[in-house]
Amino acid sequence: MSTEFDPKGMPFRRLGSSGLRVPLLSLGAWLTLGGSVKGDPVKDIIKVAFENGINMIDTAEAYARGESEKHIGRALKELGYRRTDLVITTKLFWGLRRGPNDGGLSRKHIIEGTKESLERLQVDYVDVIFAHRPDPTVPMEEVVRAFNWVIEKGWAFYWGTSEWSAREIEEAFHVAHKYNLVPPIAEQCKHHMFHRERPEKEYEPLYRRYDYGTTVFSGLAQGLLTGKYNDGLPADSRFATEKEAQFDTMRQWLQSPEGQADIAKVRELSAYAEKELNCKVQHLALAWLCTKQHTSTVILGASKPEQVLDNLKALEVIPKLTPDVLEKIEEIIGTKPKPLNLYGRFPLDGHLPKI
Repeated sequence: MSTEFDPKGMPFRRLGSSGLRVPLLSLGAWLTLGGSVKGDPVKDIIKVAFENGINMIDTAEAYARGESEKHIGRALKELGYRRTDLVITTKLFWGLRRGPNDGGLSRKHIIEGTKESLERLQVDYVDVIFAHRPDPTVPMEEVVRAFNWVIEKGWAFYWGTSEWSAREIEEAFHVAHKYNLVPPIAEQCKHHMFHRERPEKEYEPLYRRYDYGTTVFSGLAQGLLTGKYNDGLPADSRFATEKEAQFDTMRQWLQSPEGQADIAKVRELSAYAEKELNCKVQHLALAWLCTKQHTSTVILGASKPEQVLDNLKALEVIPKLTPDVLEKIEEIIGTKPKPLNLYGRFPLDGHLPKI
């Protein structure tokens, strides 16, 4: 994937097969912008990000139940940036109400949800609108046609998927090609050093066939790859303070043998980063993601401007990741997926599964 640089020094890459250029590091809103961070601090975070080349902001209708889009829209309006200088993305699926048609990927919710998101963001269009999850209850033709209609109305320039399986994305491409509709251009997926099977293995055929891109979230494994849990559970950490069920699961996992094994790997990786690369482990983890060919952008979370500036140090680490360094990282973490065979189905271990 080719990389370009803007005057602020931020690398830009094409988003998948599209002509849209996105910053290698972008700003995400989950749990922070409009959630734990409200009012002027939201504006402060966006301002620092923009001044350092991060002109892409990712949010969703479900983040803080619509408040994220509202706070971002208010901040952007007060900052007065030209709309053409921004890349704004949002996602649809869960909706804000509990009616039978207030969520999912029906044509009704895609169209009405898009209009409501634009109102909250105070913009005429978003650059990319993502299907936040797949919806097996709705025919794929209806989903693709609805996003195609949103694009034709000028409410979005592109559409993408988020946490879809490769099979579901493949089906969307087949429907788009069959009916001459606009296919998705990128997947917003979880990807970090301990979560690699789907983005690096399952999606590999999509990269080859469609030049599909990824907008990566959870690059620091919800804080695990910052090293903050190397010596226990800090009282002010996300795993300790967040009340959602998924964080209960993560707290339990940290104490499990598997969790402790991963923490041991992070300890070793932290020591290697500091001694051999003169950087922090979180900067190494983000830089490592940036080396992946089909990573279009890595979405960063931040609850204060200083976190944005700190994460930008990952850009300085990328040139240090030589083949030898990348090989050493693989030795430490031991999570590299087995490659697919030519048919893209079975591991190259000399054995086929019994049928």
